[in-house]
Amino acid sequence: MIYVKLNEDNFEYDIYSLVKAFYPKQEVRIGTADAPNDEDILFTMDVKYADHKLTLDGREVEIDYSNRPDTKNRLKLAIYESLSKRTGKTLPWGTLTGIRPTKISLGMIEAGASDEEIADYMRKTYLTSDEKIALSLQVSHKEHELLSEIDYDNGYSVYIGIPFCPSTCLYCSFTSYPIGLWKKKLDDYLDALEKEMAFTAEACKDKKLTTIYIGGGTPTSLDEEHLDKLLTLVDRYFNTTDLLEYTIEAGRPDSITYEKLQIMKNHPITRISINPQTMNQKTLDLIGRFHKVEDIYRVYGWAKELGFDDINMDLILGLPGETIEDVRYTLSEIEKLAPDNLTVHSLALKHSARLNIDREAYDDYLIENSQAHMDACLETANKLNLKPYYLYRQKNMAANLENIGYATSGKEGLYNILIMEEKQTIMALGAGCSCKFVADHGATVTRCENVKDVQLYMDRIDEMIERKRERLREDLKWL
Repeated sequence: MIYVKLNEDNFEYDIYSLVKAFYPKQEVRIGTADAPNDEDILFTMDVKYADHKLTLDGREVEIDYSNRPDTKNRLKLAIYESLSKRTGKTLPWGTLTGIRPTKISLGMIEAGASDEEIADYMRKTYLTSDEKIALSLQVSHKEHELLSEIDYDNGYSVYIGIPFCPSTCLYCSFTSYPIGLWKKKLDDYLDALEKEMAFTAEACKDKKLTTIYIGGGTPTSLDEEHLDKLLTLVDRYFNTTDLLEYTIEAGRPDSITYEKLQIMKNHPITRISINPQTMNQKTLDLIGRFHKVEDIYRVYGWAKELGFDDINMDLILGLPGETIEDVRYTLSEIEKLAPDNLTVHSLALKHSARLNIDREAYDDYLIENSQAHMDACLETANKLNLKPYYLYRQKNMAANLENIGYATSGKEGLYNILIMEEKQTIMALGAGCSCKFVADHGATVTRCENVKDVQLYMDRIDEMIERKRERLREDLKWL
């Protein structure tokens, strides 16, 4: 265990995230009391905030506490330098621990900064590596190009959450429920969703709908009847005249049938995901994906046969037991399928995932990710003429790397960019979903969340709609 002692509560989240980046397998605790004597402590870090200075393990740093962002950056630089010296390691993203590194470079591009100025700023302020700066700039320029076509002020996007799955994967921490236990309540859930759709369509009637994204959970865990009912409701309530993109996560191959793909094709869906995560059967069995590798080929073939021409496939790097040779095999199989989008996730070990809760049961399994893994993915993307268009990061990511989306030109996932860069209001419908109300092109972002529990969502749907009505009136002045 590593203990960080503070003389006052401040910047705890930033400190915790940075220490965990250097010591991902160590428990990290932060407090104002002395370190506990009865614990096995690897080392203690002492942080003291005082007038115009910060002291870290006896080293003093000049601080202007009236400038909180600068204070945070100076604190993280001091911690980084201390931990880098202690471990002999550097981190590819430097002190950046937030999920949206491209917000920095994109913001500077929009302000007219040159690539050289942006690189110099990221290098000095965050100690970001040249390789990651170059990636951030490439993605940000693509985002800038794509976002220039979107009317932020007069537009909005819709996210619809289907919180059901065939099973819960070993690494998953999303709000999802076993579909088998909720089959008798699916009509009730869709009835609640319909109420939210009706409200949203009316509240946003003077705005243009930019993108629709149906995610989860696994939307295709719905049976054919309820999937068609869901998509028919979307058609009924939303004006898709100005729609630039309509995505549904078909997701798990074990939840997809030919009939479900036909149903999707009967609605104005433009983009789907078929997500193998890995093409190694031993890993699929371990992580609780109830499909066979051959199912991926079959489902993908159905989608192409039906005319879907914008298909995304998700992969995860750092799955337990997988070597880089396993990853290269997966990539070689993906290359044969040649999807239009490839989204590469670095495994993030979340607190509520079974892989974390039962971690002792998986201690013998290698969990490996590295820049070499990311480079292998880039090589495959280049062979398929897929270019990076968005990236984000999460806490506790394997090797402190990133998630990155590649796409062929014209097939970039606009919703993915909008949710990450927070440039447009996103109305989120469904249990566990969170609206983002965006004003002034992202200068102000507020949230309005639905309850996570499915039964509570259905019981309290009217209450949640009224809360959204009030927030839309106050935060955006739309009503």
